[in-house]
Amino acid sequence: MAIKITAVIFTLIGLALAVGGGQLLMLGGSANYLVCGLAFVLTAVLLFLKKRIALHVYAVIVIVSLIWAIWEVGFDWWQLGPRGGVIIVLGLWLLTPWIRKPLGFLSPSGMRYGASAVPLAVCVAISIAVALLSMFFDPYDQSGDLPSQSVAAAPPLGGNVPDGDWHQYGRTPFGQRYSPLDQIKVDNVANLTEAWRYQTGDVKRPDDVGETTYQVTPLKIGNSLYVCTPHNLAIALDATTGKEKWKYDANSGMNPDRQHQTCRGVSYYKDVAAAAGSPCAERVYLPTADARLIALDAANGQVCTGFADQGTLHLQSGMQHNPAGYYYSTSPPAVVGNKIIIGGAVNDNYSTQEQSGVIRAFDVNSGALIWNWDSGNPGQTQPLAPGQTYTTNSPNSWSVFSVDEELGLVYVPLGNQVPDQLGMNRSENVEKYSSSIVALDINTGADRWVRQTVHHDLWDMDVPAQPVLLNITKPDNTVVPALVGPTKQGDIYVLDRRTGEPILPVTEEPAPGGAIPEDRTAPTQPTSALSFKPEKLKESDMWGVTMFDQMVCRIRYYQHKYEGRYTPPSLQGSLIYPGNFGTFNWGSVAVDPERQVMFGMPTYLAFTSRLVPRAEIAPKGEGEKGSEQGLNRNEGAPYGVYMGPFLGPLQVPCQAPPWGYVAGADLRTGKVAYKHRNGTVYDMTPLPLPFKVGVPGIGGPMITKGGVAFLGAAVDNYLRAYDLTNGEELWKTRLPAGGQSTPMTYAVDDGRQFVVMVAGGHGSIGTKPGDYIIAYTLPR
Repeated sequence: MAIKITAVIFTLIGLALAVGGGQLLMLGGSANYLVCGLAFVLTAVLLFLKKRIALHVYAVIVIVSLIWAIWEVGFDWWQLGPRGGVIIVLGLWLLTPWIRKPLGFLSPSGMRYGASAVPLAVCVAISIAVALLSMFFDPYDQSGDLPSQSVAAAPPLGGNVPDGDWHQYGRTPFGQRYSPLDQIKVDNVANLTEAWRYQTGDVKRPDDVGETTYQVTPLKIGNSLYVCTPHNLAIALDATTGKEKWKYDANSGMNPDRQHQTCRGVSYYKDVAAAAGSPCAERVYLPTADARLIALDAANGQVCTGFADQGTLHLQSGMQHNPAGYYYSTSPPAVVGNKIIIGGAVNDNYSTQEQSGVIRAFDVNSGALIWNWDSGNPGQTQPLAPGQTYTTNSPNSWSVFSVDEELGLVYVPLGNQVPDQLGMNRSENVEKYSSSIVALDINTGADRWVRQTVHHDLWDMDVPAQPVLLNITKPDNTVVPALVGPTKQGDIYVLDRRTGEPILPVTEEPAPGGAIPEDRTAPTQPTSALSFKPEKLKESDMWGVTMFDQMVCRIRYYQHKYEGRYTPPSLQGSLIYPGNFGTFNWGSVAVDPERQVMFGMPTYLAFTSRLVPRAEIAPKGEGEKGSEQGLNRNEGAPYGVYMGPFLGPLQVPCQAPPWGYVAGADLRTGKVAYKHRNGTVYDMTPLPLPFKVGVPGIGGPMITKGGVAFLGAAVDNYLRAYDLTNGEELWKTRLPAGGQSTPMTYAVDDGRQFVVMVAGGHGSIGTKPGDYIIAYTLPR
């Protein structure tokens, strides 16, 4: 009976591989699956006939599959496993007495002997040995050391922030995510323990949109922490104990058309002209999901009614079109001098009649508009006259700004014009400013320079991250005010922040063509000398948990249009790699301004993009919620677009891991020192497996003067500490929910240094939701 069941199983496997392998071969792919499937069928027939040669045929399958796998991917265990796992398990089964004895023979004495399986046993043993050996070899790991000595003593950190405080999203206006505290060091970080935890009470709701996320980085001023939550609560905590001081609810309501429900942070302002202790002498500004900016007294959470309209600035003002839920501010505005400068997030790919991406500066005390810079109409920065409106759908900035007050510049990362995948009829101004970093004059709003990172962007390659400012010492010892700009496509631009000119070379590389007839592509695209851009995907990079879903991914690879980075969207469906999730996203990178090095988390996930003619798009369904994945309708445009990660039948990425790294680079030379797989599949699989595959993530890192980098972000729920010099993991702690935020650090009056992490999960990557703020410190 066992041998008949085995033969049936082999037949089914063989037919599946032969059918799928035949389709793959016709698409131009590997013949291996077809050949292997036919060999499985042959083995099944021989098993039915109880022929001992079945074991020898299967031995050939085992050894040929091993040779083919090594030829394709070398000794990468994570790629060898899916190619040979099923084959080896079945080989071990064929070696059991239940199979060998029915294939054996009777001796003259009537004793039944099992069929000889020495060739099969040897082939299986060799395959297992290769698999075990490959576990100790990682072809994707890059080891090395960053410079450990300081290049510049006491470099500018930006602003006037006490060492023990964290006043802005990136700590200072320079956005370095660097703290000069050094109590926590490489040699003691493993002793960190939890000091306190606080739960905000803002938990995910049944009627939330998919992209409901906790991305906040707390601010620390004096002995208070200030945070916001996805549903726009503002909260003040005691920095030493974590006890709540006050809580304010903006009552921003719910709207299923919001693409994002998040708040990355609040902004802090101290009115130096106000009498100490007077109401609203210190303020916290809360951006909301219904497009308001609310001024709160930092001391008690009361609304500062002298600001704007009874404490509330309505950001929809001046918009020609104002569909509810399509526009909001998810990132904290920049406060500089007497101005508060803010952009806004505009829903991707919803409509051709959405709000403008205008950047505006308001008086931080009164809320009066000082200037506006609209990338669709950049010449008019004076406030609009009554009846005028900003440019519909002009490129927007949903991320965080950086400021150099001495140079008088605010640095704005810009996105694309909606619809992102359709470049027809874009104006000259839109073509100039889309997907760029723009330096605006703080006082007038006029643009001083622009550095575009994608030409004629058809891929939603917004500049997603806060630019990082530092001074770089060149090899000839001249010091240059620099800007470090991470991008979704993996390039790290290192520019002179006075002019936008490259410090590390920027070149143009040929880009694929083949846009739809109504559109075009740029013949070349820029790339920086410091880049984490991925290699072009190949068929052999396709992955799966088993050989079967890997085969399906290979078929899907050929069914999509793909010619490398910047393959344009198509009606056929295109592979977009990196995908719009980005190699880097809003978490940016952290920079040590003394050593002049960076630490980041490059992520590699391919997406798909398929254009859909308007006539084929069904009316919007009742209860349909906003999302960046799935169908994006582009109302008013000739095409909608289906977008999402490039996944296999088991809903795991079709490309092989690693999907995420930690990496360090020298900003003076542009050399990447190390790249290590980051994160495990512990929370990606039904079983809590601690396999260090290198998983995707979203969030940001933080560096301390003690030489330690902290990072959550990965889709396993851990906060980790790394040696900045070599990227080695030094410590980790389990989080109660997804850690898709950026950690921060500060000191309290008794001298202790704390590290704080917000753990609340991320809707679009499916990590566990929660409402936790957790502080860690060294034992007393």
